[in-house]
Amino acid sequence: MNILLATNNQHKVDELSEILTSFDLPITVISQKTWFEGNSPEIDETGSTLEENALLKAQTLHALTSMPVIADDTGLEVLSLGNAPGVHSARYAGEHGNDAANRQKLLHALSDSSDRSARFRTILHFIDGQSSFHVEGICEGHIAHHEIGEHGFGYDSIFIPKGETETFAEMSGERKHSMSHRARACIELGKRLSEHIQKTS
Repeated sequence: MNILLATNNQHKVDELSEILTSFDLPITVISQKTWFEGNSPEIDETGSTLEENALLKAQTLHALTSMPVIADDTGLEVLSLGNAPGVHSARYAGEHGNDAANRQKLLHALSDSSDRSARFRTILHFIDGQSSFHVEGICEGHIAHHEIGEHGFGYDSIFIPKGETETFAEMSGERKHSMSHRARACIELGKRLSEHIQKTS
């Protein structure tokens, strides 16, 4: 089964594919960038929650392609900022996908805060002609005082998972996958997909 992943971010494709491979499922994950040959449709993320945005993206791409679709939405929720940036994480500084600006704005917002606790939350929504469901992955932690590390993307260089001393950006991909929000959501998705495929095969 080919499953379309609703993202142009190759990091997300690689991470999800690697984790789902461990479930030995008869699926191949294809990014929307590959499927649409670089001309991916623009999907306005107008939802007020991560769940709404993931569902919106999944429904839109399924309607366009008739393929099974996995769509995600991820937010960084900082307690002292009222769970901001949350659903606006990718465009926190104004421009969608400007990771460096987003990180700098967040560090500035926390410059006078003693409470730097935060969590990453990922929603993955799956939809095909027979089923539609979502799973959640959460990683608790806190925001570092400055950027550290060269790996990863997004807020990885300023997020330190609970119980760890390094940011996600300092970790190897394998170590990050062992604890990340997206990894945890992918594991839950793998379990649900296994059940779904058994029921429909």
